[in-house]
Amino acid sequence: MDILERNLELRERQRLEGHTDRVWSLAWNPAAGVSGIPAMLASCSGDKTVRIWQQDPSGSWDCLAVLEDTHTRTVRSCAWSPSGKLLATASFDAATAVWEHIGGDFECVATLEGHENEVKSVSWNASGSLLATCSRDKTVWIWEVQPGNEFECVSVLQGHTQDVKMVQWHPFLDVLVSVSYDNSVKIWAEDGDSDDWHCVQTLNEASSGHTSTVWAVSFSSNGDRMVTCSDDLTLKIWDTSSNPSETSDSNCGSWRHLCTISGYHDRTIFSVNWSREGVIASGAADDAIRLFLESKDNSVDAPSYKLLSKKEKAHDMDVNSVQWNPKEPGVLASASDDGTIKIWELLEVPR
Repeated sequence: MDILERNLELRERQRLEGHTDRVWSLAWNPAAGVSGIPAMLASCSGDKTVRIWQQDPSGSWDCLAVLEDTHTRTVRSCAWSPSGKLLATASFDAATAVWEHIGGDFECVATLEGHENEVKSVSWNASGSLLATCSRDKTVWIWEVQPGNEFECVSVLQGHTQDVKMVQWHPFLDVLVSVSYDNSVKIWAEDGDSDDWHCVQTLNEASSGHTSTVWAVSFSSNGDRMVTCSDDLTLKIWDTSSNPSETSDSNCGSWRHLCTISGYHDRTIFSVNWSREGVIASGAADDAIRLFLESKDNSVDAPSYKLLSKKEKAHDMDVNSVQWNPKEPGVLASASDDGTIKIWELLEVPR
């Protein structure tokens, strides 16, 4: 049976409590199951802390560590390095901290400063050699990882005209995407001749893009599509697979608008995440989570995405982050203004 014909619903597996303010962002440790690293989830909050949650053998999640006394304001974003040994945290205090996981402890080994004000997002590239940060100061910074946990800023990218909400690296190419309050999505790549980073494409209203603030972006597992979400209440799917001749080690080709998913949220969509299995999750200010999957209907010329499942009142307040577990299919984590994190499982239920 086609998955779209099955009756699937998100079932709450566990609620994680401990933060004393809204939870902004979540990050699964990508190295879980490798070299004895257990399943781990990081969360960051307006309470100025980062919490590390670990799954015990019974499947239950417990708080392993609280990272505090480093950031002096809201921690807005967190991201694990590909090795799972480093965690970067971005804060409204204008700094990005890098934590090293040694044994059962987390130690702050670097503090990256330079942004003029609030840092909104942080992301590692696929090899773990580069870190990107973005800020309310309208800039995107690229940091090169040096030996001894040193970080050098190698480029400051200017092009957005407003607050930059999120940065996200391509799954395997050194191509960076940023999204902004200026309603645009920008694609950045390095010039092989000059080693300078520059904007290679801007996706905006003129290119069938968003008409209001773009909050988040996520790539499909093979990197040929991405999805963005916005204050305009839509999700937009972008595709680069039609330009294989343009693809190189440093550039994934130009992106084109493929389709728009609308009519499913009635307030700002804050978060979107694409699972390895192809399911897109969205979380919004209407307190709901929606799941979408590409329809394989051959009678339709253009690709389209259909609603797979919906969860009304997933949280008591805004859903700020939705993140699929990269190691366990069908498991989703969500974070909210209500201060909680929820672990969900996508299950088939009788009609």
